[in-house]
Amino acid sequence: MSEAKVAMNNQTTLVLLPGLDGTEVFFGPLLRHLPDWVEPKIIVYPDTGPNDYDSLLSMVLDEIAPLENFVILGWSFGGPLALRVASRCPARISGLILCGSFVTPPRAALVPLNFALSGPVVAVLRAMGRMSLFIPGFTEPEFFQAKVETWDRVSSEVLASRSRAALTVDVRQELQACQAPLMYLAATHDEVVPRDCLNEVLALAPATRVLEVEGPHLVLFSNPVASAAAIVNFLNSLTEDLL
Repeated sequence: MSEAKVAMNNQTTLVLLPGLDGTEVFFGPLLRHLPDWVEPKIIVYPDTGPNDYDSLLSMVLDEIAPLENFVILGWSFGGPLALRVASRCPARISGLILCGSFVTPPRAALVPLNFALSGPVVAVLRAMGRMSLFIPGFTEPEFFQAKVETWDRVSSEVLASRSRAALTVDVRQELQACQAPLMYLAATHDEVVPRDCLNEVLALAPATRVLEVEGPHLVLFSNPVASAAAIVNFLNSLTEDLL
C-alpha cells in the first residue's frame, strides 16, 4: 500500500481549489448535492498581492495544515496547485481530482502573449464578457448573479496575475510523482481547456480515471448533480481500494 492510501474516516474531507476566479462562488450548486459524509473545505485565494502558484501554494499549505487526511480537487487553474500540494504532503492525500484542468499551459498559442496580460487588458476582456450577460436568454439568473459577484470581488490585476501563472505553469513532474489515486473530471463541451490537456495527463499518468459530465467548462456549477455523483463515485472507490 502506498503511503498516500491511508485509512479514510467515515467523514471525508474534500479540499476544493477554485479556478481563475479564486472564490467559493461557483462551488455553490455542487455543495448542495454532496452527501453529508463529505466535508468540503473551500480555499479562497487572496484578492490582493501576488497570485502566482508559488504564493498560492504557501497560502494553501497553511490553510490545510490542521488536516490529517483529505482528498483534493483542483478546478481548472486550481489543478496545478492541487498537484503541487500533493507533492508537498503525499502521506495526507487520499485522492486527487483534476476538473477541466491542465499540467502545462492550456492554450500554447497564448504563451508568447503572456507579457501583455496586464490589469487593463483583462479589464477590457471582462467588460466584453459583461455585455454578453445582458443579452436576453443568454444565461441563467444564478449564473448571472455568480458572475457579477466574482467580478465585484476579484480585480482585473489579480486575474491578470493568475492568468500569467497559468501560461507559464509546468507540473508534469508533480503529476508523474503523484502517489494518490487520480481522477480527471472532464466537461463534454469545455470551451476553455481543450481535450489535449486531458490527453497530456493520460500520457503522463495512464492510471488516471476519467469521468465525463455533460456541460461546459463550469460544469461543477452548471451540472452539479452529475458532477457530485462523479465525485462521490470516486470517493467511494477510494474506500473500496482500502478494503
